[in-house]
Amino acid sequence: MKKLKRYLISLSINNYHTGTKNTLKLAYELMRKEFFSDEFKIENGIKVPIIKPMGDVPTYAQFRYWYYKNMNYKKQITSRQSSKKYEQQHRPLLGSSTSEAIAPGSIYQIDATVGDIYLVSRFNRNWIIGRPVIYGVIDVFSRMVVGIYVGLEGPSWIGAMMALANAASDKVAFCREYGIDIEEKDWPVHHLPEAILADRGELEGKNVENIINSLHIKVQNTPPYRADWKAVIEQHFRVTNLRVKPLLPSTVNPDVRERGDRDYRLDAKLDIYQFTQIIIKCALYHNNQYYLKNYDREEMMVADEVECIPREIWNWGIVNRAGKLRSVPEDIVKLNLMPSDTATVTAKGIKFKGLYYASSKTLRERWFEKARNKGTWKIGVSYDPRNMNFIYIKDQNGMDFEKCFLLEHQNRYKDKNFEEIQYLLEEEKLQIKMAEDKELQAKVDLIAEIENIAKEAEKSFKEEKSNESDSKRKKGIRNNKRLEKMINRGKEGFELDKKDIGNNAEVISFNRTKQKEQSDENSTIDLLIRKQKEALKKIHE
Repeated sequence: MKKLKRYLISLSINNYHTGTKNTLKLAYELMRKEFFSDEFKIENGIKVPIIKPMGDVPTYAQFRYWYYKNMNYKKQITSRQSSKKYEQQHRPLLGSSTSEAIAPGSIYQIDATVGDIYLVSRFNRNWIIGRPVIYGVIDVFSRMVVGIYVGLEGPSWIGAMMALANAASDKVAFCREYGIDIEEKDWPVHHLPEAILADRGELEGKNVENIINSLHIKVQNTPPYRADWKAVIEQHFRVTNLRVKPLLPSTVNPDVRERGDRDYRLDAKLDIYQFTQIIIKCALYHNNQYYLKNYDREEMMVADEVECIPREIWNWGIVNRAGKLRSVPEDIVKLNLMPSDTATVTAKGIKFKGLYYASSKTLRERWFEKARNKGTWKIGVSYDPRNMNFIYIKDQNGMDFEKCFLLEHQNRYKDKNFEEIQYLLEEEKLQIKMAEDKELQAKVDLIAEIENIAKEAEKSFKEEKSNESDSKRKKGIRNNKRLEKMINRGKEGFELDKKDIGNNAEVISFNRTKQKEQSDENSTIDLLIRKQKEALKKIHE
C-alpha cells in the first residue's frame, strides 16, 4: 500500500506540478480529487467526487517530503520557468571568473548601464537631458577598472568604442581633461587585452572585425540574457551604484515614490562633465583603496603578502605574469575601433555618404585625374559618425592611415555629425524633387506662351501676305534688315532726362536745311519707315 501511495504522489507531481504553473498545494489537492475518491454525488446535475477522509490518504507534509526528496531542481525550474532563468538564478556556483584569466590583460569585461540619475545641460542648466549611459571596462584578473565612458551614446557600438579607446589611452591626460590630477601609478593602465568579453549586441558584426584582424584581440560574446557571464563588471556597477546613489540629487527611485510626490527629475543639478568626474573618482577609489573581500588569492600571492586591492594585484601580475598586455598608439586604437565602410574615388573627389574628400597623397598621386579618364574605383575607409570632417584610408595591416579632409565647397557640412548631414542631404533631395515639379510647370507655361506667340505671328503673316514671288522676297532681305535696324535704333536709342511733352509738341531742328535735303533724298525710305512704325504700333495696341 505504501508503494502505491508513493507512486500516486510521484504521478501527481509529474501531472499537476512539473511543467505547469500550479502550486505544490494545488497539486496535492488535485491528487486527492483524482486518486483518493471512490464515491460521487450529484449536485445541480454535476457529478462531484467525494474525497476520502484524511486518515485514508497521504498528508500534505508527506506529499512535500517526497517532492523535495526526489526533486530534480534543474528539470523543475526549466520546465516551469525557462532554462535561461535556471542558468541565471538557480544553477550551482562552482566556478570563478578569475580562473579564466591568468594575468593582467588576459580578459577584459565590458558592459554598459543606464545611470540612475537625471542630468542637466552644460549650456543651459534649466534643460534636463535625461539619464547618462555608463560604460565600464574591467580586467578580470585584477578587478582593475581599465576604461570608462560616460555619455549619451548607447548602449551601442559608439559607446563601446569610446570605452575601449579609453582603456588603451593615457589616464593621466584623461583625468586632466576633467580637472583631476593623478600620477601614473594611480591608474597605470593604457593597454590592449588578449580577449574581450561583451554582450552580443555591441561587439558583433562588421565593426568588430577590425578589432580581431588589426588589433589581434579575441572577442567573446555572452549568450542572450546571460549578464551573469560578466559577473565582474556587473558587480562593479552594482557596488558603484550603491556607493554614489544616496549622495546625488535627482536619482531614480520609483519604488518609494508615491502619488503626489515631487517628480525627482526636477531635482536634476549635475551636468555630464560633473557626473564623469564622480565616476572617475569612483574608479580611482576602486583601483587604489577598495578591498576585494571575495577575491581568491592564489598561493604565490599569499606568500608575497599581496593585498586584495586591484592596483596591488595588477602590479603583482605585471611582475609575475607579464606577457598579456600590449601598448598600441592611441590613434591606431581609435582607427581600428571606428566603423568602416566603402567609398568611391571619382573625378570630383573621394565620395563617401554623399560628401567629397581629398588628401595630400590622393592629389599627389593624381587619383582624381585617373578616375576621370579610366573610371571610378572603390576603397575602404574608416570614419567617426560624430565628426564627418575627416575620413581615413587605412593600410591593410591597420597600423597606418591617410587622413582625408572635406573639400572646401562642402563646407556647409563642416562640424556636423552623420545624422545631421543625412538629414540635410535628404532635405536637399526633397527640395530638388519639388523644384523639378515647379520647373516642369514653368516649362509647360513657357511652351504654351511660345506657341501662342507663334500662332499670332502666323495669323499676322496671313493677314498681310502679298503676292510677291519667293525669289523677290529673298532678294529684299538685305534692304529689309537695313530698314529694320534704322527703326530699332530710333526706338532703342538712349535719351536722358526724358519728359513726356505730348504727341503734338514741336520738335526743334538745329539744321532744318540739311533735314529737308535728307527728306527729299530718302522719301522712299521715310515712307517705308512710317509703314513699319504703323505696323509695330498696331502690334503693340
